[in-house]
Amino acid sequence: MLCAGWAAMAVGLAAIGAGPATAQKTRLTVYTALENDQIGPYKLAFEADNPNIEIAWVRDSTGVVTARFLAEKDNPRADIIWGLGASSIALFDSMGLLEHYSPKGLDTLKPAFRDGKSPAAWTGMDAWLSVICYNTVEGPKKNTSKPSSWADLVKPEYKDQIVMPNPASSGTGYLTIWAWMQIMGEQAAWSYMDKLHQNIAVYTHSGSAPCVQSARGERVIGIAFDMRGASEKTKGAPIDIVLPKEGAGWDMEATAIVKGTKNLAAAKALADWAITKKAYELYGKYYAIVGFPGLNPSPPNYPANAEPAMLKIDLAKMGAERERILAEWSKRYDGKSAPK
Repeated sequence: MLCAGWAAMAVGLAAIGAGPATAQKTRLTVYTALENDQIGPYKLAFEADNPNIEIAWVRDSTGVVTARFLAEKDNPRADIIWGLGASSIALFDSMGLLEHYSPKGLDTLKPAFRDGKSPAAWTGMDAWLSVICYNTVEGPKKNTSKPSSWADLVKPEYKDQIVMPNPASSGTGYLTIWAWMQIMGEQAAWSYMDKLHQNIAVYTHSGSAPCVQSARGERVIGIAFDMRGASEKTKGAPIDIVLPKEGAGWDMEATAIVKGTKNLAAAKALADWAITKKAYELYGKYYAIVGFPGLNPSPPNYPANAEPAMLKIDLAKMGAERERILAEWSKRYDGKSAPK
């Protein structure tokens, strides 16, 4: 799963300059699956409050970051994870790869955004859901109706008109198939995916791309994450965002310190900052559901009643089952995946 060109995807890994001010900074290697438009503002905000720490991002999709981290488990290269699915982070914790630390102010967060251990293994940032983006112009042209449920997507009218994320690459893809297994049971979910596969045009390696393709009219339907749908609609795309009536799969971006980091003090400073109200206000510019009580971002065109639609999910089990489920998924369906 690891990209040969991983080094080209590392963001901000420039050599340290020779000046004395730069030399005094602690360089913190941060693994993330945050969207590209988030990493700049997050870095600026944190470094403004922590001028002696410099963030060096290593960024890719959830699946690639997870695989890289596991491949490095005997010689970790990251100091901290900031913005990766909690299901992946729970898996890392089960393998003893995280430094447990309870950041300052942890008890003020919504309960779902705390892992429940003392000291904590991770803290939650924001949650994202899987939704259906439907192009309201191209759909009628192709005689395809607007779906209201996951079950609708296996109808013959949608043949070659659906795009969804590859779950081995995308956290949104994985949380979506995990949700189907919670709704239907695992065996019925595999049967469902066999039928759905006939309607899939391509599996992308991004959780954003399917809704973007739907927004552009390249496909009628994109299974994607909630905020990308709201963003595309706000830009003027002719799409409707559907919360399937069976419920929505979800995961939570989280922060966790890597066991064995040589920059523990700086990593703790980031973990502390990552759960401040200021940080959650920043997360709220990109996500509608955040972990700080009383902060309720209301992005334009975000689907109503999204939080109540979130299925009951065991994030630890979701992470533990990941490798087995993805191996089976890849064996069955990877032939329609987009080139990497």
